Amino acid sequence: QVQLDQPGGGSVQPGDSLRLSCAFTTYTYSISRLCLGWFRQIAGKEREGVAVLGENGETRYPDSLKDRFTISKDITSNILYLQMDTMRPEDTAMYYCAARRYGAGGCGLNDYEYVYWGQGTQVTVSS
Repeated sequence: QVQLDQPGGGSVQPGDSLRLSCAFTTYTYSISRLCLGWFRQIAGKEREGVAVLGENGETRYPDSLKDRFTISKDITSNILYLQMDTMRPEDTAMYYCAARRYGAGGCGLNDYEYVYWGQGTQVTVSS
């Protein structure tokens, strides 16, 4: 079992940067054997993957976000981060961190692959 805890998001202006954090605690799996990811749900749309991080440090992003979003983790404090740069109004969404056991197929961006979820945090980009 993995527990994920997200503190509050925030409101920023277009062009600003914002870093989200997610504290994770694993009771069953080694931290190194987890896929960790960030997902978001824009109002009226389905949840989408924005960044995932695998056991060997491999990352995956949708092409539309790879130049602006960066996922990372601090294994000493068990915190997952999402650095978002040059933010746009269309980035406004509820953001979720998620985790699952690492599998042979690597870490994907599909939300249905993930078992454990944070409570979500609202990010608003507006001038």
